[in-house]
Amino acid sequence: MAEKTKIAVLVSGGGTNLQALIDFEKSGRLQHGKLCLVISDNENAFALERAKKAQIKTSVILKRNFESKKAFEEAIIKTLEENEIELIILAGFMKILSEDFTKRYPERIINVHPSLIPSFCGEGFYGLKVHEAALGYGVKVTGATVHFVNEIPDGGRIILQKAVEIKEGDTPEILQKRVMEQAEWKILPAAAEKVCKEISENRQGALV
Repeated sequence: MAEKTKIAVLVSGGGTNLQALIDFEKSGRLQHGKLCLVISDNENAFALERAKKAQIKTSVILKRNFESKKAFEEAIIKTLEENEIELIILAGFMKILSEDFTKRYPERIINVHPSLIPSFCGEGFYGLKVHEAALGYGVKVTGATVHFVNEIPDGGRIILQKAVEIKEGDTPEILQKRVMEQAEWKILPAAAEKVCKEISENRQGALV
């Protein structure tokens, strides 16, 4: 079997999507990828505890320690390169990456967004704000999307989507939980495996 694709997960908070990836790998379904590194821009992120428990290497890179966004991103790139990372997964990472960064990794960065793109996405749509907008608009179906990351927020090519029904009496918090459980935690690991498989097959093809 081809060598596994090395994955880094970028986090800022609780790490529930990271946990979904860890559980997926533990179950043996992440056949073409390996979680090698978790980078956090928040030293208090609970995601770091999840990574340590799963014996995944962690790195904390704080924006306040750098004089510019460019220097902050360069520190992330250096850490990714040192660990020979091939796929970057954004799992609740609260910083928008610059065009310089995303262009460096074309179709090698994936993100999960809690709506069916192109609805309720783009700059300013994150966390509960997405679910507030969906409920405010009165849509009957929402969901989650895993997409490649480019210079446009939520603008990269879609990899997987899953729909979730909106129910009578839903609050943004209730809807957020349902979208996570029924969509995000399922399609993010599945998309990771899909992309890792493509990367390892391309790597094998290049060696032939």
